[in-house]
Amino acid sequence: MASSPVTVKNTIAGDACFKAAGKKGNYERLNLIHQKVTELIKLYQPTEFAIEAPFFGKNVQSMLKLGRAQGVAIAAAMHYNLPITEYSPKKVKLAVTGNGNADKEQVWKMLQQTMNLKELPQYFDATDALAVAVCHHYQILSPVSSTGSFKGWDDFIRKNPERVK
Repeated sequence: MASSPVTVKNTIAGDACFKAAGKKGNYERLNLIHQKVTELIKLYQPTEFAIEAPFFGKNVQSMLKLGRAQGVAIAAAMHYNLPITEYSPKKVKLAVTGNGNADKEQVWKMLQQTMNLKELPQYFDATDALAVAVCHHYQILSPVSSTGSFKGWDDFIRKNPERVK
């Protein structure tokens, strides 16, 4: 299962959930993910790309598959020169609910209230992806970056020319 909510001007423009498990091989699934992410980028022309960073679990095979899928999605974004930001699951939950240990239901309830959503999506993967988008939205609106992504004043000025007089 792969999911990528597309937000345009703080509204959900599309929900691109698709099931890749029916494909025969792992490489076919990775190709499908790359194609779908590329289609979404072409269709909605985003200016940034946010994704949930891999988390560490007990099942090494699952982690490997997830990492490959994320890598393929990131590669599609890189092809279009989109700036890429990764967020840990804990950071996403904290940004959306105020609790880094929130469960999927809590995240969904907060997204429902924040985005004025009525119906539950077919897959919780869609809410995970929407939560990443909302987290990223909050981060780019924040006057103080908590990501530590600047390597000094020169880097800050280069990335924020509109903030320098």
